[in-house]
Amino acid sequence: MSGHSKWSTIKHKKGALDAKRGKLFTKLSKEIIVAAREGSDPEMNFRLRLAIQNAKASNMPSDNIERSIKKGSGEDTSGATYEEITYEGYGPGGTAFILQALTDNKNRTAAEVRSCFSKNGGNLAESGAVSWNFETKGVIDVNADKDSVEEISMEGIDAGAIDVDVDEANITFYTTYQDFENVKKFLEANDSVSIDRSEIELVPNTFADVDKTVALKTMKLLEKLEDLDDIQKVFSNLEITNELIDDFE
Repeated sequence: MSGHSKWSTIKHKKGALDAKRGKLFTKLSKEIIVAAREGSDPEMNFRLRLAIQNAKASNMPSDNIERSIKKGSGEDTSGATYEEITYEGYGPGGTAFILQALTDNKNRTAAEVRSCFSKNGGNLAESGAVSWNFETKGVIDVNADKDSVEEISMEGIDAGAIDVDVDEANITFYTTYQDFENVKKFLEANDSVSIDRSEIELVPNTFADVDKTVALKTMKLLEKLEDLDDIQKVFSNLEITNELIDDFE
């Protein structure tokens, strides 16, 4: 497992802490609301189906999920109206960042994002400044029996995965957007693996080459940006290693 995927998995496992602060469920709800604008039937709406699956995986109550779907579909007109905005920027050492936001006040969000970058050694950039280095992919993190890692990796490729990263018993499968569900269903049907996380992400084609000090500062910025209320996801081209994670924690 490499890069931002490793960081995302750790953040996912720490989701219970975010839930206590109310942030995780809020972000999950906002994603469902926006996804439901494209149709309230998850069988016909891939984005909504994935949002619901992620909400359930994070133990979000069914009532909250249903309420969010109704808000998105227009059945429930209470609450804020959210706008999707993407920000691009640079972190310490020129590392690249892409942020996906859902906000009911884009001026507030832009100011918060700009301030967070400037206070943590980075700066907001123009649209297109770094996005050329990122590609939309499905990312599925699983735990497997150590003895079966190689076999499962090959089976995942046969099922449609375009790339695999292995870190002991942890396997990250990368897919195209179109093959994401097929590979996920294959893995869900395999009793010898458990899925930690499955997302559609922006994956960097090349990673930044920075020293340890700069990398740790970049991770701090990454965490600060993810903690902003209006930010749903943050992607970076920082190569996050186990050593960096141990030192950061």
